[in-house]
Amino acid sequence: MTQEYEFRVLCNPSTVLKEAFPELTMVQIANGTSLLTGPVRDQADLHGYLARLANLGITVVEMRPIR
Repeated sequence: MTQEYEFRVLCNPSTVLKEAFPELTMVQIANGTSLLTGPVRDQADLHGYLARLANLGITVVEMRPIR
């Protein structure tokens, strides 16, 4: 079952971030903080997002299901 998630990260939206996460919607919510929103199919999918963020050196401040 697909669940919508929000990832609050310490990063401004950028071309690199948009290319790394084309399936997520990105908005800047404060200077240096962005909100990524999108579907997560299962635990493997969730861990994949977190691994990609870690590989880019992006700090996740918060993540939570929204629906």
